[in-house]
Order: sequence, then C-alpha cells, then structure tokens
Amino acid sequence: MPPATARTGSLSPAEFARIADVSRETLDRLQLYADLLVKWQASINLVAPSTLSDVWRRHMLDSVQLAALMPSPAGPVRAIADLGSGAGFPGLVLAIATGRPTLLIDADSRKCAFLREAVRVTGAPATVINDRIESLASEPGGWAVDILVARALGHLEKLCFFADLLKPRCCLFLKGRNWRDELTAAEERWTMQVESFASLSAPSARVLRLGGVAPIGNADSQASPAK
Repeated sequence: MPPATARTGSLSPAEFARIADVSRETLDRLQLYADLLVKWQASINLVAPSTLSDVWRRHMLDSVQLAALMPSPAGPVRAIADLGSGAGFPGLVLAIATGRPTLLIDADSRKCAFLREAVRVTGAPATVINDRIESLASEPGGWAVDILVARALGHLEKLCFFADLLKPRCCLFLKGRNWRDELTAAEERWTMQVESFASLSAPSARVLRLGGVAPIGNADSQASPAK
C-alpha cells in the first residue's frame, strides 16, 4: 500500500482500489457492503451521518490500511478479533480484504443483525458475536486470537485491558488526534512495545501497533478497564 494519499475531497471506489491495491473482486464485495451500510443507516445509526458522503475514505480506507501492518500468521491461522465492531469497521473490511477468519464482537444486538447480513451478502470469513468482550475472555478454552483491532471503542487504557484479557500476538488500534495523550496515560499502567504509523485517511490520526501488553505492578489493580 502506498505510504500516503491525498486527503481532500471524497474518495471514489476506484481511487480507493488504487490506493489500497485491492482486486476487482474485493472491491465488488466492499461495494456490496457499502451499499448495505447506506440502506441500513436509514433505520439504525451505524456510523456518523456526516461520513456517509465519504465512506471510501472515512471507513473503507481507514480500515483496510491495517492489512499492511498485520504480521504474517505464525503457524495455523488464528482469528482477527474486532472489538466493539459496530458497523464492521475495521474488522469486516479486513476479513474481506485478507480472507483471514475474523470475529466481529459487539454487545448491540441491532448492530449485530446488520453485521450478520453484511457477512452473508459479502461472503466474508467472519463470525458475529453478540456479547461483551469480558464475557468472551472468561469462556472455557477462550478464543484463539492472533490480532486484536479496534476503532472508536474507547481510551487506549481500556484497549490495553482487553488485550491483556485476550492475549493476542499483535494489537492494531486506530486512534485520533489525541493519541499521544492516550499513549502517555496508558503507559502509566501498562507495559508494551509500541509502533506508531501515520494514517492514510486522516492527517492527525495514527495507527498504533502494540505487542507484549501487560499490567505494571500488581495485576489485581487492573481488574477493570479505565472509565
């Protein structure tokens, strides 16, 4: 994927395909997803209405940029887990673009209904889980999560809490203009390896790639995510 792109004006599907370097088949499946999003948005608030005029930049490109930052599978392919998946960004886009099995996790039953229909329509290798993240982590046997992704779910401290619960090999979190402040606050409670990448979709945003997330000091002090 190219390191940068113009960030003014709405992005067309063709421009998206060129920047993201996706196949025609992948673009067609993403178009089905985009069309379904617009249709369901009329009755369910899936994304901010102001972003619908630039779906291909604000949602599709913002999501697909994570694919280039994902490590190759180590051994058997394990799942990508998208926390608080909402309308499926970034998890469903990654499932369509990479073909890797993906868990779309959200506690909102109406959003999960949309996600199930989007998975059916696009044929994405994704499973929709209508539950709280904490409940999944406590299930016997747990989930074999390789990569944890999240967008607009909460503060980085909260995401570190979930990373410690699910034990992924790598975390990819899309963060906005306050990412430095969030990182500083998170590093007071958590130890981690951090890499920061410029966002393709917004000049003030960053993608944070984290590894080795673990609590500092007594693990009991991390019993719940920061509010």
